[in-house]
Amino acid sequence: MADAPRTVLISGCSSGIGLELAVQLAHDHRQRYQVVATMRDLGKKGTLEEAAGDALGQTLTVAQLDVCSDESVAQCLSCIQGGEVDVLVNNAGVGLVGPLEGISLAAMQNVFDTNFFGAVRLVRAVLPGMKRRRKGHIVVVSSVMGLQGVLFNEAYAASKFALEGFFESLAIQLLQFNIFITLVEPGPVVTDFEGKLLEQVSTAEFPDTDPDTLRYFWDFYLPTSKELFHSVGQSPQDVAQVIVKVIGSTRPPLRRQTNARYTPLVTLKAVDPSGSLYVRTTHCLLFRWTRLLNLGLRCLACGCLRFRIWPR
Repeated sequence: MADAPRTVLISGCSSGIGLELAVQLAHDHRQRYQVVATMRDLGKKGTLEEAAGDALGQTLTVAQLDVCSDESVAQCLSCIQGGEVDVLVNNAGVGLVGPLEGISLAAMQNVFDTNFFGAVRLVRAVLPGMKRRRKGHIVVVSSVMGLQGVLFNEAYAASKFALEGFFESLAIQLLQFNIFITLVEPGPVVTDFEGKLLEQVSTAEFPDTDPDTLRYFWDFYLPTSKELFHSVGQSPQDVAQVIVKVIGSTRPPLRRQTNARYTPLVTLKAVDPSGSLYVRTTHCLLFRWTRLLNLGLRCLACGCLRFRIWPR
């Protein structure tokens, strides 16, 4: 007798990685998944439903879920047959970019409410069932910014650092219940979300920010960030393919980076436990060796430097 399909609950499926992952899993007839693709605003479900094609209503259903609401989480789970989730993918997230002095505490708290506490809320809801069945897989879409700080992304990076520490700690306990945790760590991902975010901050005003910091943000950070996305950015489809492979693993890893082109930047921190090498090198590349940085990024963009990108 064939194994029953595994129920996969994914948050944040209105666009980007979540949408692509939901569609790929729903059409994966080898592994057999029943995908519950969720989003906060069902008014945005049209793109997902169109992309799902004949999987819609068969191996894929769309449901409303606000990860910041206990009531919404409970309502969503009550609509799943048996209330059992075999694989949870925490993908919902928001970004925040800009000089620290010009960003309100409320905006930073909103990032944590969605990126960190939203993931924790979902895990708390599905974990009792997974423990009872002694099996399950929790996938968290983290970021390389959960491994290293990036200037003008302090609050966003902090939320990802929090995810990394929380789920690494939880992973130790959950092995006793045969439940696996995987932190998927993309680098730059080229989506409408990121594009709109950079477009918004390029014309935003940041009150209470000193002129020097504003100049660093406009003249150094924004141009370099756009070049970085152009040169080493992945598509949501590429990242989703990595997650599909992770979900299909019999022994899922705790961490999986998706973009080997970003590895040199992560390595800077790994080779020096004090952290000074990464901070000083990144500072010099941005503020002193800008031409060298841009040359390196252009080489990556044109393929002069070849790297293996998962999951080939």
